Parts: sequence; structure tokens; C-alpha cells
Amino acid sequence: MIEIQNLSKRFGKLQVLHDVSLKLNKGECVALIGPNGCGKTTLIKSILGMVVPDSGTILFNQKPINKDVTYRNQIGYMPQIGRYPENMSIGQVIHMIKNIRKSETAEDNELMHTYQIESLSSKKMRTLSGGTTQKVSATIAFMFNPDVLILDEPTAGLDPIAAELLKEKIIKEKEKGKLIIITSHLLSELDDLVTHLIFMQEGQVRFHKDTQKIKSETGQTTLSKAITHILKSGYHE
Repeated sequence: MIEIQNLSKRFGKLQVLHDVSLKLNKGECVALIGPNGCGKTTLIKSILGMVVPDSGTILFNQKPINKDVTYRNQIGYMPQIGRYPENMSIGQVIHMIKNIRKSETAEDNELMHTYQIESLSSKKMRTLSGGTTQKVSATIAFMFNPDVLILDEPTAGLDPIAAELLKEKIIKEKEKGKLIIITSHLLSELDDLVTHLIFMQEGQVRFHKDTQKIKSETGQTTLSKAITHILKSGYHE
């Protein structure tokens, strides 16, 4: 579904991505992890068309993304920190985004109902807590029933119940055959979600593996313990 070929990006003297190649397929829930500054955000923004790489190619359904920007209509993106017009209400923001997207697919309003967003629709964005803003971002990301979901620290700021409800929704969408890409610093949250893991460091992919294989090779029962074991041993492909 998404194929990244020899992607590189430099900001000034800083090499942020270095010859990154990946294949991400339907039905996978992929965790993208690594230390701060490893290139995760730049990679995501490159997939979204928000950053133009210096070299390399990104294919979406076998077509280069720089040839047709409409591929973005098939992606739902939940940023780590949602930034919306402060003087607009929740309802106005959602209405505006619907007008921009002009999606022809049936809307998925499950999270809107789950998080009771409709009852908050008149509230101005500037008055919202971080957790409520995250709920709005999640609602919008899933609303247009996209084939791909890119979720950047999706549970950050959510209370435990809201986070669990979001995880349940992610699992549902994975089971529908969608590709889901998640970044998270909380490895314990990923155990029952992800099927594959990508570890980045210094702008490079150190390994990209099936999570069950990672657990088997490290002899660990949880993903967080397996990753810790790998990092301590200096393992990479």
C-alpha cells in the first residue's frame, strides 16, 4: 500500500532521513518508534506530503505521491498536538473539515458518539483541555473512513478510559484491513495493537519486523520488554 524507496532528507547540515526504504501493507498496525530526533516525524510528514524529500520515492498504491495529491483523501491523520482556529467551535471545525475533504464515503461517526462530541459542539476550541482536543483530533482522523490511519502519540493527554476506547477503535479498523501507523513513547500501550515494529535511529531504519518474531527472537512475552532487550543488546538487522 505504501512503499518508501531510498528516502533522504537534510535540513541544513542535519541529515534527518538517510536512505530509508520500507513497505507497509494493508491490515498491518505498525509502530514507528525511536529516540527523539530519529526522523519519525519527518518520515510521517513526508508520507503526508508536508515535507518534500531531497531524494527517493514514496508510492501510495504503486503510484508516486508527487504525481497526484488526491491520495491524501485516503489517509486519516491524528497529530500529537492538534492545532485548530481558536475562535471556532468544535462543530464549526468539523463542518469546515468536511467541506475541505468533500468525502464521498460514508462517515464513520463512532468516535464522535463514543466521546460525546456532539454535546460539546458549541464549545470554542480555545476553551478545550488537551484531552478534549485529542478526542476531537481522533474523531476527525477516523471520520472519513480512510484506508490508512497515521496516529502520532494518539493517547497523549487522554484519560485511561478514553485511551482504552481509542485502542479498541484502532483494533476494529485494523481488523477491517486498514493500514495503521502509530508513533508512541509508551511501549506498554502497543502490545495488543501492533503487528509490526519499525525502530529508527539517527535517520535510519535499524529494523522492521513482525512483533511476534521480535518476541520469539528475544524470548520476551511483551513488546516493551522485547524492545528493551534489543536496545540493550545492540541488536539490528
